[in-house]
Amino acid sequence: MSDEPDDPDGEVTQLLQFLYACPVGLIEVAVDGTIGMINPLAMGLLLPISQGDPQGGMVDNLFRIIGRYAPELRHIIAAFDATHGTVCNRHRVFVHAGGVNGADDPLVLECTLVKLDDRRLIATLSDISKDIVQERRLKQAETWFATLLDGVNDFAVISLDGDGVIDAVNQAAARQTGYSETALMNRRLDDLDMQENGSASTTAREQMAIARRDGWHLDEGWRNRPVGDRYWCQRLVAARSEDETPGTRKISGYTVVLRDVTRRESDSLKLKELLTTDHLTGACNRAHFFDVAERLRLSSSLQGQTYALIAIDIDHFKRVNDQHGHAAGDIVLRAVTTTCKALLRANDTFARIGGEEFVALLPSADLATAVKLAERLRVAIGTTPLQAGNATLTVTASFGCTVVTDTSASLNDQLVVADQLLYVAKRNGRNRVESVLPDEKTPKRILLELTARG
Repeated sequence: MSDEPDDPDGEVTQLLQFLYACPVGLIEVAVDGTIGMINPLAMGLLLPISQGDPQGGMVDNLFRIIGRYAPELRHIIAAFDATHGTVCNRHRVFVHAGGVNGADDPLVLECTLVKLDDRRLIATLSDISKDIVQERRLKQAETWFATLLDGVNDFAVISLDGDGVIDAVNQAAARQTGYSETALMNRRLDDLDMQENGSASTTAREQMAIARRDGWHLDEGWRNRPVGDRYWCQRLVAARSEDETPGTRKISGYTVVLRDVTRRESDSLKLKELLTTDHLTGACNRAHFFDVAERLRLSSSLQGQTYALIAIDIDHFKRVNDQHGHAAGDIVLRAVTTTCKALLRANDTFARIGGEEFVALLPSADLATAVKLAERLRVAIGTTPLQAGNATLTVTASFGCTVVTDTSASLNDQLVVADQLLYVAKRNGRNRVESVLPDEKTPKRILLELTARG
C-alpha cells in the first residue's frame, strides 16, 4: 500500500509545478512578515540581499529583509485597513539604485502585496534592474533629442586628452563658452565649466568619470559665460578608447559635444518638478533622492570629501491620523517639509522616502554640522503649532545623523546606519537627535538630551 497522500487529480503536483515555473517570485507571508511558502525565484532574489541582515542571512521574514531597503513598506502595510485587497502594486525597492560602488549594475526589485485575510498576504517579487537602466537611458536620449524641437542656437565640439585637458576645439566652442580658441587650449574643462550657483548639474570631472564607466554621459543645466550671461547647455561626453589587446579598454580621451539651447524655462521647471517632487509635500521624491545621492557619492569619492545623512521620522504619526483624520496627517507632513526646507542649506536635498519618513542629504558636511542642523530642525518642528480644522496640533520628530567617510560603501548601507540611529532615538524617548561616527569600531554616540513637548 502506498504511503503517498491521495492526490487523484494531481492537484498538489500541479500546484508545485506552477510555483516552480512561475516567472515571478511568489511568497506567502504572515502579517508580521514570516515566510510560509516561497518559490525558487523569490528565494533567489532574497538570498543575496539577506547576507547583511542581522539575523545571519536567514530568509525567514520578508519585511525584515527588504525593510532595510524600503522602510516605507511597514507604513504602507500598517495604513491598509481593509480586510483584503492590494496593499501595494509594483512598489520599487531600490537595493542598489546606482550600482554597487558606482558600477553600472543597479539592483531594483518590484514588489506587489495582496492581503488575503487578517493573517496572510501574498507577495510577488521581480527584478526590474534592466528596466531601470533602460528608463535612465531613454530619459537621457529624450532630453537630447528634444533639442530638435527646442531651437538649437549653437553646436560646439571640444576634444580632451586622457587627463581631461583640452587639445582641440572648433569655432563654435569659443562662441558658446565665451572664451577664445587660444584661451581654451591646454586648459582643463573644469576650469571653464562655469555652472550657475545652485545648479544640480554634475561637474565636468564627474561627467568624465561616468563616461569612463558607461562609455558616454548626457547632462544639461544652466551655465554662465565670463561676461555674465547665462545659457542652457546640453552636453554629451563620450569616451574614446584604444584597444591594446582583446578584452582590454584604455581611455585615450574624450569628445565633448555642447549645444546652446533656447528653453522655455517655465516649461522646463514644471517638467522637472513633476519628475522629481513628492506631490503631497513638495519634498524630493524617493527616486530623485537616490539619483542625487548616488551622484553625490561619486562626486565625494572623486574629491575626497565627506557628506552627511539625517534620517527624520515624525513621532506618533499614526496617532495623528487616528485621532484627527488623514487630512490632518497630510497637513503635518506638508508643515514638516516646509519647516525643514526653510532651515536647510541651499545645496542640501530634503526628500520624503516613506509615509512619515524623510531624509536630508548634506554635501561637504561633517558630523558636528549635521547634528547642529538636526537640532535646529527638531526645535523648529516641535515649536510650530499646526491648525487642522478646529484642532491645534503640535508634533515632534526623531533624528538619526551619520557622516559618510567611506564613499565606497553603498548608499543603502549608509541609509541603514542613519535609520538604525533614528530608531535608537525612538526607543530612548523620541523628540531627540542621535548620531554616530561610522569609522570607529565602537560607534561613538552623540546624544542630545531633549525636553519633549506635550
